[in-house]
Amino acid sequence: MALQATPYKISLDISDTDRGVYESVKFTVARHPSETELRLASRVLAYAMFYHPQLAFGRGLSDTDEAALWEIDLTGEIQHWIDVGLPDAARVIKASRRAPKMSVVVYGNARLWREKVLPKFAHLNNVNVFVLPQNELAEIAEKLHRSTHWGVMISDGQLYISDGDEQMIVALECWHGEMPEASL
Repeated sequence: MALQATPYKISLDISDTDRGVYESVKFTVARHPSETELRLASRVLAYAMFYHPQLAFGRGLSDTDEAALWEIDLTGEIQHWIDVGLPDAARVIKASRRAPKMSVVVYGNARLWREKVLPKFAHLNNVNVFVLPQNELAEIAEKLHRSTHWGVMISDGQLYISDGDEQMIVALECWHGEMPEASL
């Protein structure tokens, strides 16, 4: 018998001063049975980082031809392909050809990935690579419950995530490209 995906009901109050985005959004995201808590937390944070009204979650782990998240315009064209984790260079290059903007949100032990994989696509101007620090992401993943309400403020490349009375700070590091900019 196949395992079922687990639904998570997420509510985010996004205040992105870097891009001028201020939204309250609610969505349900499915956690694939083989998906780690770190990957799910990375997808939720990527949603906040790149929020756009047309941003949606792809099937990700269950369909390798889809992004973890993507912005698709009203004509059905992919405008922004967003992957999380440590994708191989071929996947990044292929995605960069399918969309005018491609972003990778890296988490985990990425030192070797940075040395071996990133140089293979470093010539691409439409690719941005951002890193979520391991320790902070692990703390955030512990706070991600089946029903979660977070306030997410983004300012000067830092994410401030508030969960009730507690605030967690994540300093984004940009390994390639530029920090997210206004797109609305």
